[in-house]
Amino acid sequence: MSSATAAPAAPAATHCPYCALQCGMELTPVEGSASSAAADAAPAPGGRAPLPVTVSPRDFPTNAGGLCQKGWTSAEVLTVADRITTPLVRDAGGELVPATWDEALDVVVSGVRAVQAEHGEQGVAIFGGGGLTNEKAYTLGKFARTVLRTPNIDYNGRFCMSSAAAAGNRAFGVDRGLPFPLTDLGGADLVMLLGSNPAETMPPFVQHLAGARERGGLVVVDPRRSATARLAEDGQGVHVQPVPGTDMVVLLALLHVVIAERLVDTAFLAERTTGYDDVVRSVSAWWPERAETVCGVPAEELRLLARRVAAASPAHGGRGAYLLTGRGVEQSAQGTATVTAAVNLALALGLVGRPGSGYGCLTGQGNGQGGREHGQKNDQLPGYRKIDDPSARAHVAGVWGVDPDTLPGPGLPAVALLGSLGTPGGPRALFVHGSNVLVSAPDADRVRERLESLDLLVVCDFVPSETALLADVVLPVTQWAEEEGTMTSLEGRVIRRRRATEAPGAARSELWLHAELARRLGSPVPFPTDPAEVFDELARASRGGPADYSGLSHARLDADEDAAGPGYFWPVPDGAHPGTPRLFLDGFPTPDGRARMVPVDHSGPTDDVRGDAPTYLVTGRVLQHYQSGAQTRRVPALDRLVPEPYVEMHPQLGLRTGVADGARVRVRSARGEVEAVARWTDAVRPEVVFMPFHWSGLGSVNRITSDAVDPISSMPEFKVCAVSVEPAAPAEQDAHDTQEVPA
Repeated sequence: MSSATAAPAAPAATHCPYCALQCGMELTPVEGSASSAAADAAPAPGGRAPLPVTVSPRDFPTNAGGLCQKGWTSAEVLTVADRITTPLVRDAGGELVPATWDEALDVVVSGVRAVQAEHGEQGVAIFGGGGLTNEKAYTLGKFARTVLRTPNIDYNGRFCMSSAAAAGNRAFGVDRGLPFPLTDLGGADLVMLLGSNPAETMPPFVQHLAGARERGGLVVVDPRRSATARLAEDGQGVHVQPVPGTDMVVLLALLHVVIAERLVDTAFLAERTTGYDDVVRSVSAWWPERAETVCGVPAEELRLLARRVAAASPAHGGRGAYLLTGRGVEQSAQGTATVTAAVNLALALGLVGRPGSGYGCLTGQGNGQGGREHGQKNDQLPGYRKIDDPSARAHVAGVWGVDPDTLPGPGLPAVALLGSLGTPGGPRALFVHGSNVLVSAPDADRVRERLESLDLLVVCDFVPSETALLADVVLPVTQWAEEEGTMTSLEGRVIRRRRATEAPGAARSELWLHAELARRLGSPVPFPTDPAEVFDELARASRGGPADYSGLSHARLDADEDAAGPGYFWPVPDGAHPGTPRLFLDGFPTPDGRARMVPVDHSGPTDDVRGDAPTYLVTGRVLQHYQSGAQTRRVPALDRLVPEPYVEMHPQLGLRTGVADGARVRVRSARGEVEAVARWTDAVRPEVVFMPFHWSGLGSVNRITSDAVDPISSMPEFKVCAVSVEPAAPAEQDAHDTQEVPA
């Protein structure tokens, strides 16, 4: 370890630890704290240690020198007062107490062996995270399938990208969030955002909408007048405000008008698609007047919008148009179908597979793209290969040095996996990496019950999240600025993460952890711990797959970037290949080279409004916080700005229910109830309430969200459910004022 007085190391060119925009930033070691000396230093006043690095923005294509509040304050999470720096083991009295690594891993190994002896190899499960580096995600999938030999691995990306992934695979033969560089958006006449609020979730993204806004072509489809929707005001675009859960109806009506008014790109349809005739029949029932009765958007507004989108397409002389979906339309029991409806509209207008236009999905988590490409999903192997494909199994098994027949088949997807924990035939032990399911999973109280029923819960984290506090063993791991590796952005751009400071205390990388557990569990499979070596193995395992990284290495990425370059878009099938920034220009990776149009129809939310639950609940994020809030709630500057959850409601609903502006309100669903402060606003429809989901405790909205899932993607229906709304009783408000809610 370097001394505290050592000269600072050179600045590290890296990327933000939060969303998939992966904004470029530079981390400069603070003088006198070039290593873990800063992280181990005595806490500053207020319980916070001095920061080991300073953050400055870097001119990278996705952020062009910008950072949001979360990015600017990201270094503060490195030295939070409750940073986990030593393993913790639950003692006989039920308390988590410090332990050595040997002691903690002895508990883990003995627990795993006991569960496997009684319940078989499938008795152990893994739940991963979309924030892990490619190297960690790859190693996690390899560990599950070669050491534990369990089929039961999935990750929180199931909550984020699975519906768009399923629709993309079905239509195009491959799933990459944006099959084009983000910078392409700037030249388009029109950009339509469906269920996405990037002005708050990834603010530097907004600059890429400037061209469309200047031309009056920003279209935002959202039940709320969000910060993004407000960007379309003053002639810069259109805000379409449908009833929650009816976005598909809007899309079906738009396609109906495009077809009826002969606005389709007939040459593109004939040359590059299949299934168009079936789609024509399927949308014939969704004329605008009928659609209006379901989605609440006036029929004439739907007609005008359809013409506007068509006019922006190259087939009609426009500069181009992009349709982009986000969680608001995807986190639904008909999420895959809704994305398919967006894809059908894009294909009918000839937008896909040509420069300047297209369809894409705005990936949420930092490595949501790479995290699913390399083995965290229950049915996938590295390179985005299907685990039940014999040739894929043979290839990956050859890289790992195992018999293909020893690899397990598909396991349970996330919601089913969490629901099976501790049940007869279900897993009895669970490893959690980079996820806080007690706040982020739907019907979270039920998830707590399932976690509490386990024989062994092991959580790897760097802060004591709500899930970590429930664990039998907590293992301290490294953070973004303390590790080397790669990430894959929302564009499919493979980029380098670089270490700028050492980890504090006994924190270790998961690469070391899985190698050590493999050794202790007696596995002969080698687990390299050097990130560059792990990436080389990942590249070999991905060779020939849809997400082919085989032409990449840390060395090539470093040489190309020279500390500031743009990375490579996959696939990159060999060392001379320049990467593939724009997919589909020469065809689609389907058996016949054509995109597939698939008929879909609207069925509505699983948990729809009714007499005892007449109000729609929608959920989302705020600018200052990220995911479950485990990191951002620990940053004072962010916590001060939005310290607690709240309920947005229209004044009409407030008057009707007797809930005053600023009063505490109870929101109840079929799964339970939550409380928070009411905020009156006309930004929501009168039949809708909105809650952000970043908090635990009494105001943790995912305690009441629905765990109904899409039948194709298994994504849960977070975004809409039926609730009742009423004032919180004064006695309960007093009780809340004194209740301790976990940080």
